[in-house]
Amino acid sequence: MKSLLGRHHPLSLLTHQRERLAHVDGVAPFDEALSQAGLHPLRAEGIQVFQINVGRMCNQTCRHCHVDAGPDRTEIMSRETIEMCLAALRRIDAPIVDITGGAPEMNPHFRWLVDEVRGLGRHVIDRCNLTILLAPGYDGLPEFLADRRVEIVASLPYYLEQQTDSQRGGHVFERSIAALRRLNELGYGHEGSDLRLNLVFNPCGAYLPPKQAALEADYKRELKRRHGIVFHSLFTITNMPINRFLDYLIESGNYERYMHRLGAAFNVDAARAVMCRNTVSVSWDGRLFDCDFNQMLDLPVNHGLPGHIRDFDPQRLATREICTANHCYGCTAGSGSSCTGAVV
Repeated sequence: MKSLLGRHHPLSLLTHQRERLAHVDGVAPFDEALSQAGLHPLRAEGIQVFQINVGRMCNQTCRHCHVDAGPDRTEIMSRETIEMCLAALRRIDAPIVDITGGAPEMNPHFRWLVDEVRGLGRHVIDRCNLTILLAPGYDGLPEFLADRRVEIVASLPYYLEQQTDSQRGGHVFERSIAALRRLNELGYGHEGSDLRLNLVFNPCGAYLPPKQAALEADYKRELKRRHGIVFHSLFTITNMPINRFLDYLIESGNYERYMHRLGAAFNVDAARAVMCRNTVSVSWDGRLFDCDFNQMLDLPVNHGLPGHIRDFDPQRLATREICTANHCYGCTAGSGSSCTGAVV
């Protein structure tokens, strides 16, 4: 399904998407919730995670995708922009480089980027959809990741085939299981292994994820019993009302109900621990954002900060005021949601 509000339409519809999120009857503006919690304006507290979105091309077209990624996307980070990212990284001591997409492995410079970052002594996370690992033209990719000690954070919407394929496409579950088996063979996911393998759960509908610890136990038991697969942790991530998931909410008549659910579940402790407070996110074209979600709404870093990686200012970015809007309720509802799952 092509996004009704994403890149397939004029930029004015991105503005419409932002405006729609800003006005929901009965839902207080997010900044008002922050003010009542004593957290406005929300500020960064350093840069621990340097996140790079290397492009929106993907071999899948998932229903919940906030990036609106797919095989027809052509946005790919150039080598020149990657070199700017590396130059910026040399100026800070952020221990984690989080590489995402799309399917980040489809960027032709992906392996070179990983080698350069590892050469700087940083820990690398690859946001992987699993099926790309065994796709034609990507020979040796699992072995490459294992050799570089890359942590894999892999989307698997559920431990059953029907739920996974309904969200991600036909036969995705089968191919994902095959990829997980290969990763296990290489040493990923085993207790005591430094080859970290983490899975990601996104709800299939307009509801919040269940408790992370309980669902992780279910995943570990069922994947081991049914397929002999092991992994380290499960991350539960709330679906953000952006791009394809926003399309689904509107088309199914669940939009206002979902926004009310997010607003009613606002958690002050989760708001204090949101990921944007220790992350800076770089888009495929080098622009700077507070998080990957703000990227998709075209809400770059603001308040007078340089907006491109070529003008990277580590001191100001480390203490910047963060751009917030009503979609941020997705990260602060219930147990909270971040790129590493629940935050409280």
